[in-house]
Amino acid sequence: MQPVIKTGICSYGMSGKLFQAPFIQAHPGFELTAIVERHKNESRERYPQSVLYRSVDEMLADKAINLVIVNTPVQTHYDFAKAALQAGKHVVVEKPFVIKADEGEKLQQIAREKKLLLSVYQNRRYDGDYRAVKQVLDQKLLGDIKEMEMRFDRYRPSASGKQHKEGGLPGAGTLYDLGPHLIDQALQFFGWPKSVFADVWIMRNDVEADDYFELLLYYEKLRVRVKATCIARESYPAYIVHGMKGSFLQHRSDLQEQQLLTGTVPSLESWCPPPAKPDGLLHTEIDGEVIRRETIAEAGNYMGYFDDLYKALRGERENPVPAADGINTIRIIEASFKSAASGKMIHL
Repeated sequence: MQPVIKTGICSYGMSGKLFQAPFIQAHPGFELTAIVERHKNESRERYPQSVLYRSVDEMLADKAINLVIVNTPVQTHYDFAKAALQAGKHVVVEKPFVIKADEGEKLQQIAREKKLLLSVYQNRRYDGDYRAVKQVLDQKLLGDIKEMEMRFDRYRPSASGKQHKEGGLPGAGTLYDLGPHLIDQALQFFGWPKSVFADVWIMRNDVEADDYFELLLYYEKLRVRVKATCIARESYPAYIVHGMKGSFLQHRSDLQEQQLLTGTVPSLESWCPPPAKPDGLLHTEIDGEVIRRETIAEAGNYMGYFDDLYKALRGERENPVPAADGINTIRIIEASFKSAASGKMIHL
């Protein structure tokens, strides 16, 4: 039997509590060895078997740890990931990977030199709604795709008070927060675009960082609009795809976060229910017959990322989200800010 991968988590905020610790604990190939909490002891109730460290540096000195998950504010991602790699640990970095693309390239180079795995945690690739869209595209049910809109809407009319997300710090703002999900998915669907035109804006009076963006990605025979706002009180399809034969509309309906908030324990098997009612609409032509039917996405499973990660660490498959994917996402974010500032299209 293969030895378990001893894993340390760099923080125990919402990310650690919901998206990291439960999955590491539940996957048989990992051991939740250590958790960093600078001042609190919240992890002791649920994970008393893990070692509690008060700093990332203390945890990195633990020679038993094989894998480090950097789930701290983006402003610290580069330094913590670099330190972990230099300490000989495999590393997973949450989105956004880094603030600057050249930082990602430096981390990638260190990982290559030390023959370590460096992965970006893009859990939304394992959402049920994203998988439903991918299935429609893979099956070519709409003919040649000409137009797609992807949105991540929230209703948060007041500031959260989180400076690392809404303050005047590098890497703060909605484009860095939600943009990596949508941009990563666009790149997964269609590859690298030719150019980008962007509108990046601050809507609310009590924040310093952008809380709205709209990007137009230009492809040779396709246009992809990527958008997020913080004042959408009414839901709207998260994905709208138009092809020469038909259209597909898909709402953001994945229930994993809600289930995790209630304390549901994830597993490799299906642990999250699918949507209770139709969340998609397919209107197209198949074998000469026009169909229009409601659809229900299958349940997603973020454990798929951790299982893919485990297999990659064992040499059984490729890295599920290599550093290059994270770097490309940041390159588009950087180009989008340039476009918004200049009012011009930026060629990629």
